Amino acid sequence: MTAALACVGGGHAKADDAQAVHPEQWPRATWPLPKDAALEQRLAALMAKMTVEEKVGQLIQADVLSVTPEDVRKYRLGAILAGGNSKPNGAQLANAEQWKALSEAFYRASMDTRDGHVAIPLLFGIDAVHGHNNAVGATLFPQNVGLGATHDPSLIREIGAATAAEVRATGINWTFAPTVALPQDVRWGRSYEGYSQDPALVMQYAAAMVEGLQGKVGTPEFLDSSHAIATAKHFLADGGTKNGKDQGDAEISETALRTLHAAGYPPSIDAGVQTVMASFSSWNGQKMHGNKALLTDVLKGRMDFQGFVVGDWNAHGQVQGCTNDDCAASINAGLDMLMAPDSWRGLYEHTLAEVKSGVIPMSRVNDAVARILRVKLRAGLFDAGAPSTQPLVVKSAELVGSPAHRAIARRAVRESLVLLKNNGGVLPIDPRKRILVAGDGADSISRQSGGWTLDWQGTGLKNENFPGAQSIGAGIVEQVRAAGGAADIAADGHYTGKPDVAVVVFGEDPYAEFQGDIPNLLYRPGDDRDLELIRRLRGDGIPVVAVFLSGRPLWVNREINAADAFVAAWLPGSEGGGVADVLLRTRDGRVANDFRGKLSYAWPRSAVQGQGEPQFPLGFGLTYADHTALPKLSEASGISGEQIPVGDYLERGKAVHGYTFTLVGADGAAVPGDVSSASTADASLRMAGIDFKAQEDARRFAWNNDKAQLTIRAHSPMDLDREANGDVLLVMTIRVDALPTQDAWVGMGCGNGCQGHVALGPQLAKLTPGKWVRVGVPLKCFRAAGVDMHHVDQPFAWGAGKGTELAISRVALGTDVDQVIDCAK
Repeated sequence: MTAALACVGGGHAKADDAQAVHPEQWPRATWPLPKDAALEQRLAALMAKMTVEEKVGQLIQADVLSVTPEDVRKYRLGAILAGGNSKPNGAQLANAEQWKALSEAFYRASMDTRDGHVAIPLLFGIDAVHGHNNAVGATLFPQNVGLGATHDPSLIREIGAATAAEVRATGINWTFAPTVALPQDVRWGRSYEGYSQDPALVMQYAAAMVEGLQGKVGTPEFLDSSHAIATAKHFLADGGTKNGKDQGDAEISETALRTLHAAGYPPSIDAGVQTVMASFSSWNGQKMHGNKALLTDVLKGRMDFQGFVVGDWNAHGQVQGCTNDDCAASINAGLDMLMAPDSWRGLYEHTLAEVKSGVIPMSRVNDAVARILRVKLRAGLFDAGAPSTQPLVVKSAELVGSPAHRAIARRAVRESLVLLKNNGGVLPIDPRKRILVAGDGADSISRQSGGWTLDWQGTGLKNENFPGAQSIGAGIVEQVRAAGGAADIAADGHYTGKPDVAVVVFGEDPYAEFQGDIPNLLYRPGDDRDLELIRRLRGDGIPVVAVFLSGRPLWVNREINAADAFVAAWLPGSEGGGVADVLLRTRDGRVANDFRGKLSYAWPRSAVQGQGEPQFPLGFGLTYADHTALPKLSEASGISGEQIPVGDYLERGKAVHGYTFTLVGADGAAVPGDVSSASTADASLRMAGIDFKAQEDARRFAWNNDKAQLTIRAHSPMDLDREANGDVLLVMTIRVDALPTQDAWVGMGCGNGCQGHVALGPQLAKLTPGKWVRVGVPLKCFRAAGVDMHHVDQPFAWGAGKGTELAISRVALGTDVDQVIDCAK
């Protein structure tokens, strides 16, 4: 259960009942910073001046879409953040200049001493997880899953330093990185944020990235104006949840918890990481945001962590007895700063009352505030001045997306590529030949960058949104033409002159967090377009090199068999030319860059997670010196039956695999609905992402014309006749905000000219405005309305009258509803 509905009652409960934890058995760490008498004296003087209200303000972090500079001035908040979809002034995308202006305004508010307030500079946090990925024009490094394959800690350190410089150049001083998770079940939608399943590699990378972001302890560079505050996350076992479920429960022993999932934290602490983020997830049923034994006794005690612990997005609201705006239990458990993006005001008021009543001891408040202020003092924020005066900000145009940073990213791309197959020595390719670059990832910077790219999910973006970046296809074309060869990009694989070789670039669509959770390791279940493209080109007698873009290893045995060569390219980011650097020879026939990448995740033999020995083990990766042909792999996935889910169409506001969600305007023109916000070209229908149970897990729609509609289409027609014979319903989790007319309807389609509608208006009008409900329509109603249930290719369509405002989170088949729409009425 997630934040909005997880808890009832006030936040006066104790932290979750502690499980048996033995801190003395956990690995030790050593805080590397000696006591600083001058800093402590300055800290004591500050705290002596602060009121209780100011101290409580320091404990709270608000999102820029829900807080203003004036709010910061009034409430003395300790920090703000920009969530994945939060941009300056509500913009969809933002460049360095817009980020600079925003950071300047908030900084000045925090330093305003009117009304006798103490001037305490603000922490500004952002998810710079593969470069400064929220800023248009910034360098985008490969996602961590790819960096793990480089096995190169020195490169990781360079990437951290470059990322920190670009972040600081926009006036931001804190990044929520690195992720030191050890994903054990890659069905988890955040697997690509982890470097590896190997704890030894994660330990190396954790220290390297912290040092890169913050600078090395004991040197003048440590936390200077060119570096940013780092965050080790998510404490603890976010990568060990049952079935790979995001925000789920790690049902594991304390031994596994400390020996595997805690591996990245002691090295991070030894390197001086200033903040640790608590995990949304649970350990054996207990939410981490309420686990005092782990947050206080283990992390702050045994591991000697002397920075501060920050929460995740309203995750405190999932602790037993808490709500998003009231959670004393988390603070008492050891959380120092609560991330309350849109609930901060209520949380401030409740926390202040609980401090004054003694529910939260003043000693706990003082400890938390002192930890936060020490980080600000160590980072020099009190002396740095306004962002506009800081040296990196002044020369941001030279730093953000600089050639030097892009060169590091391009090197990272080259080192991250893993060669799984090279039968017949089709690689490396002679650039003087005729080359076709095909596949839907051939010329898409968005696809090759993945989630957490310019927005939360990384969707709805075009190449022009990435100035200075290069797609994989463009990189190949550039080098081939420079060498005297011929190269073309054709996503559909069609050509006029027969190519000597084809490079097919394909893979997963972008996703982030829980929206990337999958039920098995099948790649695009029920959708064989990529396989068919490879087979068609091979059938034309053209050698094929498959370049697979993904955030995790997936079962792609059929695609591996169909291609002559197969490259795991992960999510390489903005420097697609790095792929060409390895695939192509030089114009004089030399190999300039061999494959160096080795798997940091085992590659599955079947589509069933954890079944049997891996197809390719950890550490596997061919080079050009390897000439052994890969035998044909088994094409038995281990999963039987139709894999397009016939009963699940829209989950958490997004179409599931095998379905396409669109907005259709009154003029009949459609726009994709796989983004957080969109509008039809004629403005007849608008969509925006909203929170229901978790961050942006629902979509809100506003109709400006009664001819506009929502549609979900299946990639292949479905036979729902059996379901229509029983009591199965089309269940919609909705919230009606405004229904000025009774014209609302829901429909299904069954091919051209075949559609049936069921009127909803009169019964929806009886619903309580603003309340989420599950409404169901019997499938037999659609059959009665004329739908051929043997051939359903549009399982959901929705129309409404002008002025209708409605939110939808889920559309699926089921029987459990709050209200059944009686089609007989």
